[in-house]
Amino acid sequence: MGKEQKRIAVYPGTFDPVTNGHLDVLQRACHLFDEVIVAIAVNANKYPIFSQTERKALVETNVRGLPNVKVEMFDGLTVNFAKKMRACAIIRGLRAVSDFEYEFQMAQMNRHLDEDIETIFLMPSQDHFYTSSKLIKSVSEFSVEDVAAFVPENVKKALRTHFAKARK
Repeated sequence: MGKEQKRIAVYPGTFDPVTNGHLDVLQRACHLFDEVIVAIAVNANKYPIFSQTERKALVETNVRGLPNVKVEMFDGLTVNFAKKMRACAIIRGLRAVSDFEYEFQMAQMNRHLDEDIETIFLMPSQDHFYTSSKLIKSVSEFSVEDVAAFVPENVKKALRTHFAKARK
């Protein structure tokens, strides 16, 4: 009898910054897969405030207690990265109905590009349904304390530092 293949999933995103909602979805994925790779993406359309390396470091700090998680950086199509990592699934978080249409179209295109890689949609807990990185950044520009409940401590500090420098 052959050795069973490890079930690997890729959880892609810009993670600018990583939120408690992202981490909630990640913990859910960890229960479903042998390994979850958090894939820090380059996305020219999003104008990140943190570099890809900074985002990777912010995520790594928050996944230290999750033994089946790796954090990687990538550029290009998610489905190609997933194939390179020998993943069987791509994890996508759904917060609200408004996310569904975009995510559905992306999942269908990924299926077209590689039918062996499934897209799995996971919802965060109700505490994180309305949390988005874009919203976190918008509010943090004026008051990091107002978003403290929605981001890990290291992200709160990084946001405070970023916006303090931006004000100078």
